[in-house]
Amino acid sequence: MGGLRDAFWGALGAVPPAFWHAFTWLGDSGLLLPASVLIALLLWLSPGGGRWTAFSWCLAFGVGGAVIVVSKLAFLGWGVGSARFNFTGFSGHTAISTSVWSVAFWMVAARQSPAVRRVAVAAGWALGAGIGASRLAIFAHSVSEVAAGLLLGIAICLAFLRLVRAQPAPRVPWPVMLLGLLLPLAFQSPGAPAPTQDLLEAIAVRLAGIERPYTRDDLHRT
Repeated sequence: MGGLRDAFWGALGAVPPAFWHAFTWLGDSGLLLPASVLIALLLWLSPGGGRWTAFSWCLAFGVGGAVIVVSKLAFLGWGVGSARFNFTGFSGHTAISTSVWSVAFWMVAARQSPAVRRVAVAAGWALGAGIGASRLAIFAHSVSEVAAGLLLGIAICLAFLRLVRAQPAPRVPWPVMLLGLLLPLAFQSPGAPAPTQDLLEAIAVRLAGIERPYTRDDLHRT
């Protein structure tokens, strides 16, 4: 087990840091929160989609997003975490990217065979796992936080697919999906992170009535 762990960290370290910093942006909320809204809109408007399909996505993604936010606020404001597992909350990049990219790929392949749809969903999960690896490579999260984020993202995707399993498959041309996913680039530069963490810290400090948010160092001092 130790050899596999060392090989994993060695592989991450062999990749230039600049690549990981660029790649991790594919999971940034500044890109994927607008993408999640676009998915809901396309599901509503696309042939074969409809209100229930769009609502199902909003429900699954909304619940998952709430879990992420609550876990982060609980730590930042009240220090709720695990020093043993080095856990301060779900990795939002990992969870959001795993759910959004897998559903986006599924939408493009929704009219294909079941095997193609499964491959599309798996590709989205793999991309989410890669983004999770980038969070480890740039020391933004611990292994437990990335693993939890990956499982949460998969759960969001599976919950959505289960809710719409009896609905007609939407028809979304891939160029439309691609253009929609690239739309945030008109408003921000690739690689520029959204100020989500700063906002959560400000909210946590205000709610908890403390002078500063809890940090990972605080977790390990307790």
